[in-house]
Amino acid sequence: MLNKKELPKGLNQSIIKEISKIKDEPKWMLDFRLDSYKNFSKLSNPCWGPDLSDLDFQDIRYYASEGSNVKNWDDVPEDIKKTFERLGISQQEREMLAGLSTQYESEVIFSQLKERWSSLGIIFENMDVALKKYPKLFKQYFSKLIPNRDNKYAALNSAVWSGGSFVYIPKNVKLEIPIQTYFRINTENMGQFERTLIIAEEGSEIHYIEGCTAPQYMTNSLHAAVVEIYVSKDAKVRYSTLQNWSKNVYNLVNKRAQVEQNGTMEWVDCNIGSKVTMKYPSCILKGDKSKGAMYSLSFAKDSQHIDSGGKMIHLGKDTKSFIYSKTISKNRGKGVYRGESSISKKAKNSQAFVNCEGLILDDKSKSYSYPLNSINNTTSIIEHEAKISKLSEEKLKYLMSRGLSEHQASQLVVSGFVEPIIKDLPMEYTVELEGIIDLFIK
Repeated sequence: MLNKKELPKGLNQSIIKEISKIKDEPKWMLDFRLDSYKNFSKLSNPCWGPDLSDLDFQDIRYYASEGSNVKNWDDVPEDIKKTFERLGISQQEREMLAGLSTQYESEVIFSQLKERWSSLGIIFENMDVALKKYPKLFKQYFSKLIPNRDNKYAALNSAVWSGGSFVYIPKNVKLEIPIQTYFRINTENMGQFERTLIIAEEGSEIHYIEGCTAPQYMTNSLHAAVVEIYVSKDAKVRYSTLQNWSKNVYNLVNKRAQVEQNGTMEWVDCNIGSKVTMKYPSCILKGDKSKGAMYSLSFAKDSQHIDSGGKMIHLGKDTKSFIYSKTISKNRGKGVYRGESSISKKAKNSQAFVNCEGLILDDKSKSYSYPLNSINNTTSIIEHEAKISKLSEEKLKYLMSRGLSEHQASQLVVSGFVEPIIKDLPMEYTVELEGIIDLFIK
C-alpha cells in the first residue's frame, strides 16, 4: 500500500533507486532499471520525425502517487474519483466492461476484474502487483519484445516505469466484453511511464481499450509508454486507443505485438491530443498464417505534430497484414503517416496492404506520407495506396446548397472521411469522436 508521495524533478540514478525502493522491488528489477538508464543516457533522439529539442528531461517529475491501489470504487480518494467520474469511468465499469483500471500520475489507483471473468483464470492486475504475485510469468515476458536498448524512449520507460496493466488470458478463454484502462496526467511537468503486458494463450480472445487524458498546462509534460503483446496460436487480440492528451504533452510510445500461427492482432489507434505524438504500433507476424491489422486515425490542429502509423513485419508463411491510416490537419497542424511493411525471404505466399490518406482543411496545414515497403521473395504481394487531398470546396458548396451551414458541411465531409475507422471503435468512443470532430472543425 502506497502513501501519497512525490519525487523532485530530474532524472538520475538516485531517483531511479528511490522509485524502486518505494515499490519494494526485487533486486533484478532495480538492476534492470539502472541498466536501462545507462542505455537512455547513451542513445540519441531519432534523427527523423518531429523536433524533440524542446523536451527537457531534467524539468520532468518522474514519480508521483496520490495513494493506494484499491478494489472498490468507493475507496478511491474523493478528488480523484470526481475527476474520473466526469469522464464516465465509474458508470462504464458498472455497466459495460469486464474489468477496469485507472491510473492517476504514476500509480494505478483503482483496478477491478469482475468475478465472472476472474473465475475463468483471467489475470488483470496492476503491473507493480503482477511483478510480485506472478514473478515467473512476469519475468518470462517482460521487456522481451521491446528490450531496454531498443530506442531512447523504450530505455527511458524501462528505467522509470510505473503502473500499467498486466493481462493474462488462459487457453481457449474468450473474453466477450472489453477490459478498459484510463491514464490521467494531472500535474504540471509530469511524466507518465506505464507499461502494458498482455499474454493471450492459444485459442483465447480479448479486446483491451485504453483512454488517455490530461488538463492543459503552459509547460511540457511527457508520456512515454511501452506495450508488449503476445498472441499465441489461434488467439485474437484487439487493442484500441483513444489518445486525447492536452497540447503540452509529448506522447512518445512504443507498442509491439508478436503473433504466432493463425493468430490475429488488431490495433485501433486514434490520436487527437498532445503537442507531439510519435507512435507506430507494430506486428511481428512470426507464425504461419498469422494476421495483423492497423487502423490509425489522427487529428492535427493548432500546430500539433502527429507522427503516427504502423509496422508489419512478415516472418511466417501465408501471413497477411493491413494498414489503414487517416490523418486530418487544420490550422497549422501537421499530420504524418510513417509506416513499414516488410515481407522476409521465408514468408512465402504472404500479402500486405497499405492505404494511407491525408485530408487538409486549410492553406496553413500540412500532411505527409512516408511508407517503407520491402518484399524479399517472389511469391508474395505488397499493395500500397496513398492520397493527400484538400477539403473540396465543390463538395462544401453542394452540401451548403442543400441547406447545411459551412460548419455542418465540413463536419459531414470529415465524418465520411474517418468513417471506415470509427465503425471499428466501441460505441462510447464513437460518440466521443463525433463530438471531437465537431470541436475540431470549429
